[in-house]
Amino acid sequence: MRHRFSVADAANMVALSYYVPPADLADFFGAMYLFTADRPRVADHTRADFAQIRFMLTGEGSYHFGDGRVVETPECCLLGPTSMATHFDVEGPMQVVGVTVLPLGWAALRAGDADSAADDAFDLTVRFGPGWRDVLLQLRAVEDPTRAADMFWTFLRSQLQPVSDSDRRFVAETDRWLGDEQSPRVDALQEATGLSARQLARWCNRLYGAPPKYLARKYRALRCAQVLARETLDWSEVSGDAFYDQSHFIREIKHFTGLTPTELRERASIVIRLSMNRAEIAGDIAKLSRIS
Repeated sequence: MRHRFSVADAANMVALSYYVPPADLADFFGAMYLFTADRPRVADHTRADFAQIRFMLTGEGSYHFGDGRVVETPECCLLGPTSMATHFDVEGPMQVVGVTVLPLGWAALRAGDADSAADDAFDLTVRFGPGWRDVLLQLRAVEDPTRAADMFWTFLRSQLQPVSDSDRRFVAETDRWLGDEQSPRVDALQEATGLSARQLARWCNRLYGAPPKYLARKYRALRCAQVLARETLDWSEVSGDAFYDQSHFIREIKHFTGLTPTELRERASIVIRLSMNRAEIAGDIAKLSRIS
């Protein structure tokens, strides 16, 4: 898979393209993406996100997590759900094919409890078998992105196991809760699901990688960040009554995106700016996947 840079791209030599999943996979995965940075070194960060499957077509590097750990990036990488902004540092040129793994996808891959993989990176071939390296080699050999995407989706489809109706109902309610409320209230999710606080925490940890109160903070901040990146508004217009004060607003945005509100508007890197375009993808992808 290759990006062909135009003259307009020449200064940055960074490109990010998205490919919408087939309809039968849209509950399990967000958009597939091809990221290219034709640079000798690529050091930046990504905002808090769902789990990711990433194939390193070129480049070698590492993830730097919020607790200080540095983990080398496997060529066939499963990145668990991230609870805060995550730094990466790669010797380029860098090219990555990846896909967002939604909670139902995590369950269907039989990847274990999501909270046990949060803020960490794993070798897909060790976790799921050598077939994942075969996919990496095929992606490296295919020039046409559309053909590569078709092959990628076909392989992912073959890896999925059935998920229960209870998992589907829980994810539908939780996605609705996180996506529709400006400041999601845990008691609202309890009421919608009929679960106790302890049961709710177990479900969220298993499928989303964090307890419900933390998920509410995460998506509250990420939703505000999407607005900040696109519109010139005062912080109070963006946040409503979701934060105690401006300092609280700034701290939360910084924690989950790696940037202050001012930096998001004025000094965001090209990597961050391109990744924010996920919100504008045409086609059927999960609402929460447009936010993180």
